[in-house]
Amino acid sequence: MVASVLYTKNKRMSVKIAETILSQSQDGYHPKIANKWGYVAGMALTAISRLGDWQGEPHYHEIVKRHMDVFVQEDGSIQGYTLEDYNLDHINKGKHLLRLWRETGESKYEKAAQLLINQLVGQPRTDEGGYWHKKIYPFQMWLDGLYMSSPFMAEYASTFDAREWFDEAAHQLLLVERRTRNPQTGLLHHAWDESREQRWCDGVTGRSRHVWGRAMGWYAMALVDALEHFPANHPKRGQLMGIFERMAQAVVRAQDQASGVWNQVMDCNGREGNYLESSGSCMLTYALAKGIRLHYLAEIDRSVVERAYEGILQRFVTEDEQGVHLHAICHGAGLGGRKYRDGSYAYYLSEEVVSDVLMGVAPLLLAAVELERLREQG
Repeated sequence: MVASVLYTKNKRMSVKIAETILSQSQDGYHPKIANKWGYVAGMALTAISRLGDWQGEPHYHEIVKRHMDVFVQEDGSIQGYTLEDYNLDHINKGKHLLRLWRETGESKYEKAAQLLINQLVGQPRTDEGGYWHKKIYPFQMWLDGLYMSSPFMAEYASTFDAREWFDEAAHQLLLVERRTRNPQTGLLHHAWDESREQRWCDGVTGRSRHVWGRAMGWYAMALVDALEHFPANHPKRGQLMGIFERMAQAVVRAQDQASGVWNQVMDCNGREGNYLESSGSCMLTYALAKGIRLHYLAEIDRSVVERAYEGILQRFVTEDEQGVHLHAICHGAGLGGRKYRDGSYAYYLSEEVVSDVLMGVAPLLLAAVELERLREQG
């Protein structure tokens, strides 16, 4: 039986979003979170966990544990996970293993985390040591992959006092920024092909052709979430904060002035067919708000994220007796592959636009929690 939402206007927006997500659960399990070891489900659990911290409500953490235990076996193996795929997307859900290990001491969580670290040890790399996004995408670094893996490495380093993984996380974040950054705009292109073989890349720079809003969101979240675990005395911490500041300035310049949110293709503002997209806007709002709250961003005015959040609520969000709904979500976008995605402007506009999928609703919950925390901080 599917749970129902008791809709009230007096609850915090973050709680209403979470209750809407969880109302889809059957017998205590959300069908899109408990169905496979996937990165979107991992992000949804991250959002629910952050709400648990913010609300001081252990019920949300119990939900995370219940859904992780679907996959983590007593011997530390992970149901539905194959190390030999060397797929960075498969690291993301593993972030929850680290907290579960710290809080329960159950060895299965430590063993499962070690399994994911073993993947990263063997992950194929570029000549400069950059992780390929997946084994099936040789020589390619995608911004998406930095969110999947870098915060995990930094938290693993902090949890197990394994400092080398701080170094690795910093190396990946700095390398991809250097290779994908457009010096004219300061924005980061979706991906980089070291081999320059892919039709989607520039033959000179290796960069993909455009700046996809959600890819910028993935990278911004990767930076701010990884930095949270870095020790103050790490030699690369200041540099990471510096590129975060520089990137944030570029993101603010690309902000749509009328709405406060961001376009699907961020380097083509005003171009015919471009549209304001919700998932990337939520991710960027979350990352900027968290960066301001944690004092990582010195030059970004708080009004930027207030405008962005209000723009999200006005442009993309509706509410009814079923709860909170999010619209204008790009269902998915990538590069290359069997059904070849050429990275053109037309390609990014061709992907389906949907409502209420976790790919957008999870970042909305993350953004809501961060804005509420920032406002509480005063």
